[in-house]
Amino acid sequence: TYTKWGYFVDGVDQFDAPFFGISRREAVSMDPQQRLLLEVGWEALENAAQVEDRLAGSDTGVFVGITSHDYADLNLASGDPRCVGTHLITGNSHNAAAGRLSYCFGFQGPCVAVDTACSSSLVAVHLACRSLLDGECRRALAGGVNLILSPVATIALSQGRVLAADGRCRAFDAAASGMVRGEGCAIVVLKRLSHAIEDGDNIVATI
Repeated sequence: TYTKWGYFVDGVDQFDAPFFGISRREAVSMDPQQRLLLEVGWEALENAAQVEDRLAGSDTGVFVGITSHDYADLNLASGDPRCVGTHLITGNSHNAAAGRLSYCFGFQGPCVAVDTACSSSLVAVHLACRSLLDGECRRALAGGVNLILSPVATIALSQGRVLAADGRCRAFDAAASGMVRGEGCAIVVLKRLSHAIEDGDNIVATI
């Protein structure tokens, strides 16, 4: 690689599995991206004063942008089929990342994982808004997650001269010289404005 820059989240190996009713054995097989989605999804509901217990069985939708699969690659790097455990598929597939939220919280609305590369989270929010407007769900969790757990993609992007050597993206600027890889997770709780007003929600932004 020709750049030293990247933006990373500390403590992605930490997870309170029992809090989410997940065994420690299963948690080891789970992509940390799924763990982050559970934690941040819970925080989003808590911050929105949406009591999780009352949402079980509701038509709440889940729309998750997710594109990287480093953890699965690392687990399968040995090529030894004896390393494949019971929870490998549900712990690492993208569809299961969205399904994990719906299953854990008891949601029965649309459940979608979106991979459109760098725009995955934006498209997830767009699809959530369409679902709300179409009446498919009354409430939606939308957002995305990305963790960089292997240098492979960074090396490949460097070979293609895709990364900014100075660590600055400068999107839509004539001086732009590439992208910068970074980690993060964000989820917002969305409702139609009329429903949010009807329910007495604390509205912090509109789309």
